[in-house]
Amino acid sequence: MGKQLFRSSPPPEKQPAHQSLAETAVQECTSSINTVISKWTSSSSNEFLFSTNSRHEAEEFVEAVKHLQSTMHRLVSVNASSDKLVYAHNLMQSAMKLLESEFRRVFSGQDSDAMDDLKTIADCMISTGYAKECVTVYKTVRKSIVEETLNNLAVERLTLHQVQKMDWETLESKIRSWLRAAKLAVRSLFFGERLLADHVFSSSVNIVESSFTDITQEGALTLFAFPENAAKIKKLSPEKMFRFLDMYETLASLYVEIETIFYFDSAAAVRSQVISSLTRLGDAVRTMMTAFETAIQKDTSRTPVIGGGVHPLTRYVMNYLSFLVDYSESIADAYPEELYSSPVSVRIAWVILLTLCKIDGKAQPYKDVALSYLFLANNLQYVVVKVRTSNVKLLLGEDWVVRHEGKVKQYADKFEKLAWGKVLTSLPEYPAEEITPEEAKELLVRFDDEFEASYRKQISWVIPDPKLRDWIKVSLSHKLMLVCTELYEINRFGSGGDGFNVRYTSEDIGNYLSDLYFGSRGSGSGSVSTKGSGSGTGTGSSSTGKSRGGRSH
Repeated sequence: MGKQLFRSSPPPEKQPAHQSLAETAVQECTSSINTVISKWTSSSSNEFLFSTNSRHEAEEFVEAVKHLQSTMHRLVSVNASSDKLVYAHNLMQSAMKLLESEFRRVFSGQDSDAMDDLKTIADCMISTGYAKECVTVYKTVRKSIVEETLNNLAVERLTLHQVQKMDWETLESKIRSWLRAAKLAVRSLFFGERLLADHVFSSSVNIVESSFTDITQEGALTLFAFPENAAKIKKLSPEKMFRFLDMYETLASLYVEIETIFYFDSAAAVRSQVISSLTRLGDAVRTMMTAFETAIQKDTSRTPVIGGGVHPLTRYVMNYLSFLVDYSESIADAYPEELYSSPVSVRIAWVILLTLCKIDGKAQPYKDVALSYLFLANNLQYVVVKVRTSNVKLLLGEDWVVRHEGKVKQYADKFEKLAWGKVLTSLPEYPAEEITPEEAKELLVRFDDEFEASYRKQISWVIPDPKLRDWIKVSLSHKLMLVCTELYEINRFGSGGDGFNVRYTSEDIGNYLSDLYFGSRGSGSGSVSTKGSGSGTGTGSSSTGKSRGGRSH
């Protein structure tokens, strides 16, 4: 039907003697509709038809428009050339313009009844043959809102070339923005648009599909294509893996919701893009995981860590793994076939084993064998603590931890024997046998010299882990105290009861031990005494009573 000018009243005409019932019905409808249109299109009116105060009138108007449509159909069947049809058609167009105007206004309003009002208007326009006009307005308004919302979420239309030209800092920033935007867009924006379309156009599934797809598809494709483009960058180093795992995890967690929201056939491109991005992200994760393992295998650093501390490779790998295990499900998804018979726990255990094998090799350059065992103990202890205090333990289990704690103890025992063996074996095989004063003095001198040499050598050695450090010190202290006790007895009896000068008392030894394994010059106490006889006796008192080291002069 062509557009014609609206006329507020029918043209004057001679009333026929007999007027059909259909014409009468049309005339009654046009009268009530015309009154409402005149009222609500008045330039002096600051109110709107679909508002709280006039909702009843709006509902009556909609029913009158629907009734006019049906009476026009009846009139056409009895008198297709009736002048009242022309007038009714013009009036119908005016009514649609009013409804279209209200449709736009309701979108911009804050009424809690907005969705119902939109549905009422849409149902009326569709049922009266103005679906196209209604849908056009709906798409225009909602698409603008979707674009504005995505823009506010920092979602940009970026080509692959643009993404690949970005430096990592810029790309990482955009990935962080994407992570936030993806969840909000799917669970709020797209889900909300789907609910709105379902409600407003519930009378027509086809309209729901076409309107929703036209409104959201472009923005959705822009949003979901970004991870794929990001995963195609050329330099995928291991340090970047966590951001890609974040994207994979986010997209995977949203996939069911995306499928539900975009289930229409016309939205297949959106679902396909999500799958493509997940696939590409999985490829990138595998590439970076391989690069991580290769970097461990190819590490050739041979410079010994000062003091036998924890090697940077150990710290790097274990910190990396402690973060990586939080993404174990995503990693398993990235290795669907490979991990079917080889769970993530096996791969993590293999990486740790690979690292420990490299650490074994890095112990070789130490010239002091005792220090090499301290180095091994420190590094394995670091690994065990990291496993125990992170989610890695959930994958490897308590048995793995206990087994490797036993290996730490074995390394510590080896270290103790090699580092302090000469001190601990400075007693005669049968100390209870009677010895001469010269022999007693020789034993004391040997103990003092061996203790001093061991202490001086180890003053710069380090045990970073407090638990391991305390365990080794307690073990040494106990064994050294037993030696000291025997030496005092030998000193007392071997010298005829008077005793020789004792350079280190039990208290001195305890103080010196407490000063060890902090690295550099220890915890801040003094150094070991110089060679020579002290002024103390076999009673075990310090030469000065106050000096930490019992220095002799």
